[in-house]
Amino acid sequence: MLASEFLRLTGATFFTGVPDSQLKPLCDEIYLRYQQQPEHHIIAANEGNACGIAAGHYLGTGDVPLVYLQNSGLGHIINPAASLLHPLVYGIPVLFVIGWRGQPGVHDEPQHLFQGQVTLRLLEDMDIANFVLTKQTTSDTVSQVMDDFRERFRRGLSCAFVVSKGALESSGKPDYTHPGSMTREEALEILTSYTGNAPIVSTTGKASRELFEIRERRHETHAHDFLTVGSMGHASSIALGLALTHPEKRVFCIDGDGALLMHMGAMVTLAHVHPDRFVLVLINNGSHDTVGGMPTAIESVQVPQLARNLKFDHVLSCSDPQSLHQAMQELCAAEGLCLLEIHCAGGARSDLGRPTVSPQENMHAFMAALETP
Repeated sequence: MLASEFLRLTGATFFTGVPDSQLKPLCDEIYLRYQQQPEHHIIAANEGNACGIAAGHYLGTGDVPLVYLQNSGLGHIINPAASLLHPLVYGIPVLFVIGWRGQPGVHDEPQHLFQGQVTLRLLEDMDIANFVLTKQTTSDTVSQVMDDFRERFRRGLSCAFVVSKGALESSGKPDYTHPGSMTREEALEILTSYTGNAPIVSTTGKASRELFEIRERRHETHAHDFLTVGSMGHASSIALGLALTHPEKRVFCIDGDGALLMHMGAMVTLAHVHPDRFVLVLINNGSHDTVGGMPTAIESVQVPQLARNLKFDHVLSCSDPQSLHQAMQELCAAEGLCLLEIHCAGGARSDLGRPTVSPQENMHAFMAALETP
């Protein structure tokens, strides 16, 4: 089904959420229509944030909003769905459209498998009626489902379309171009030429995939890299917990702008605990690159100034290879808590692969390497 036809059938006029690769046709269509016109469309920092925005829209208009997300974000909507939206509280209806990663019987990456198994169960536990949209679903069927959903909306209940792989087709492709003088992969090439055996915790998505391939090309060990394949937004928290157990080591955390915004409070916690010899590296390409390229709200945040306000000891920003080399030379000798913001172009190689080791193999090798002086 074309994403444009699906949107027509839902009747929604306000959209908010977090982009998902499985919902890319839908996200692209919404962006083509509304860009980031906040009266119609807001790309949220996280899925709970989207629920709050949607609730406010309903309070102001009485119209049912549409919230889009990957099923990995279900955890973020449980609190608002149970304690804000549900009829036992306010009875605010929302139409959720959820990309079903890890759907049983469909090949997917390991971080999605358990989430995929429990997706429908979680929705049922939250009293959210759901319908699975597949390649075979017709417009007439969606229309009938929406009739049923609207009856539930009138009773203050939320409903969800759970979207299988390939169920939606693109109606058009927006231009998400984010220019820069170096790619993320080029930046990681330079960065890792300075880190030696220091432990690196890298964020979920293409940054970790590129880091893995860089090590492969150089015939280097992967044992010093913890590749956070899931749990978007939590890499800096993982790195903080690690740094406190090994204060003798310089710890690098490679984060992305979308991930940083998703759980921005983690940066405050990091600053408050203030580990020594910790380098937070923000790869800033202004986009949700791994899931299609929709822009983030990072342009509204002066991250270096935020770090200074949080009392980071060293704050550097760069946007070209020469300034990155200079920054890494400085930071590899620095003490205290450091931030390095690297401005990069959006996008990645079309032939970018995935790690060929399992998450458990990565973890055990990483833990063993930590014990090596």
